[in-house]
Amino acid sequence: MFIIAFFIAHWYLSLFSQTFFLHRYAAHAMFSMSKFWERFFFIFTFITQGSNYLSAYGYGVMHRLHHAFADTEQDPHSPKYSRNIFDMMWKTAKLYTQITYKKANIEERFTRNVPEWLKFDLFAGHILTRIAWTAGYVAIYYFLATAWWQWLLLPITLIMAPVHGAIINWFAHKVGYRKYEVNNTSTNFLPIDFLMMGESYHNNHHHNDRSPNFGERWHELDPTYFIIKVLNRLGVIQLHKA
Repeated sequence: MFIIAFFIAHWYLSLFSQTFFLHRYAAHAMFSMSKFWERFFFIFTFITQGSNYLSAYGYGVMHRLHHAFADTEQDPHSPKYSRNIFDMMWKTAKLYTQITYKKANIEERFTRNVPEWLKFDLFAGHILTRIAWTAGYVAIYYFLATAWWQWLLLPITLIMAPVHGAIINWFAHKVGYRKYEVNNTSTNFLPIDFLMMGESYHNNHHHNDRSPNFGERWHELDPTYFIIKVLNRLGVIQLHKA
């Protein structure tokens, strides 16, 4: 079952890059780090996300727009203004591309201090780089898959980062429970977040988007926050006060 192990490892490593580096660091600046460690996590994100690498700049700016305009027509990804999850993510992908490659007119307040490494993004997000990653994933499945049904995981492997985004941006605005009455439809869609490393406590996050700990109740465990505390203790990052 090597493919299952590979898929699970890829799921959580890719997800960690998204929630730790792209979300909590690039979008919200919940902690700081040196330029060395910032470049390290750019490369780490590239390695863990592979064919579906997301730019810290593109993600960070777009997520700030989401918080500013949640569940309005200006929200980059609101279920209220999309026919289905695929329509929402297609709109998200188009705006992400425009932001990443500076083809969208964005107010300076949304771009201020968002980490950027344009030359690296141009390489990591290039179509030939994505094709090379895709070929590598196909080779892994070819040599390690032991049953036909394991190939059904390949499409998710190829677009894993967008899948992570779709889960939160769609389901965490449609199902689950609410602790706070905020001015949007955000929910905590898992009482114990074994799937999204803390990201599913979306209602908590919208209530206090400066807190690096997305879990608040006794059962709301945020695995990413525990890692953040370890990295802060080791001096890799410097946590800011929420």
